[in-house]
Amino acid sequence: MTVVPITSPDLDAAEISWFSALCSDDYQFLGVPDGALRSSFAHCRDIVLEAEAQGFRNILCPSSYQVGQDTLSFVAGLAPLTSKINMLAAVRCGEMQPIMLARTIATLDHMLKGRLTVNIISSDFPGEVAESNFRYQRSREVVEILKQAWTQDQITYKGQVYDFEGLTTNPARPYQQNGGPLLYFGGYSPAALDLCGQHCDVYLMWPEPKEQIAERMKAVHAVAEKYDRTLNYGLRVHMIVRDTEAEAREYADYIVSKLDDEYGKLIRDRAHDSISLGVSHQARARELADQFGYVEPHLWTGVGRARSGCGAALVGSTDQVLSEIENYQKMGIRAFIFSGYPHIDECKHFGEKVLPQLKTCSLPHVYGRVPVSTPATPLAVGERV
Repeated sequence: MTVVPITSPDLDAAEISWFSALCSDDYQFLGVPDGALRSSFAHCRDIVLEAEAQGFRNILCPSSYQVGQDTLSFVAGLAPLTSKINMLAAVRCGEMQPIMLARTIATLDHMLKGRLTVNIISSDFPGEVAESNFRYQRSREVVEILKQAWTQDQITYKGQVYDFEGLTTNPARPYQQNGGPLLYFGGYSPAALDLCGQHCDVYLMWPEPKEQIAERMKAVHAVAEKYDRTLNYGLRVHMIVRDTEAEAREYADYIVSKLDDEYGKLIRDRAHDSISLGVSHQARARELADQFGYVEPHLWTGVGRARSGCGAALVGSTDQVLSEIENYQKMGIRAFIFSGYPHIDECKHFGEKVLPQLKTCSLPHVYGRVPVSTPATPLAVGERV
């Protein structure tokens, strides 16, 4: 029995994803910059290609102005270099005029032949500090316009931020059908939960003790239920897996062995989401941890000393990590986004030790979004307009 009703209760597989460090988040030693692990196109490309080779089904491509390359440009560059892995592109709502964004996403979806998923982001823009309710209202309007563009013949929208009348959707029709690319979402405020509950498909969570994750799922479901909807749930967490628990714990200590906590705070504070409710929950988990940084027997909060956002790792042997993943699946989690340091090395560790023992899936296929043949859209084989 899952914690709450979910969209895919009978699914006996999970979407297992990795992370491409577009936002300058790759280290051998946390908090010690290494030029060989910079967020260049070549390095982040190699992370994606390794993840695809290992059999991961999706990869998160994050968004961060200060230290990162442009997400959608990166995804476009990877489209012809990949053939199996999905791309989870983080989109900061409002950065691009929403109808042009709909066209850009549709173009990428055609380039990837249905391998695109979208992570909706509502953080401040560079140089902007906006009130939370306004940011989520702007994101809501962007999402509603995207959905019109992907499911209707015309876009007519009158909102607080955007106003459009009778625009054709021909240039914005995606490769994926039955609603277009899946929308993944993470957020903690009431406005965030309302947007996700009404419009999004997968609610993403950062690592906390399981009791808090269960409470988070219940809060999100209560909102979705108001709209007569269910969601699937996802967990974004770092990974340290070795042959034995002792080896895994030793490596966790190793990657923070050169960390200066003041510099780690600077790394955390430079992120746009550094004052969000989600980040405060990650900080709370660190406060509750034992003297070695463990808030649960295999959930280590040390990563959060040197990064904003997802701040904990599953640490253990292959069997222990598999058991933890199984427990999360029993709770109702159907999507996992893993990562580790350095990203390519840990991708190999997890890919070799754990991934072959997991039944995996692509959620766009589970949802019936990816057509079995090329769709009749203007960008594919439909009537030319």
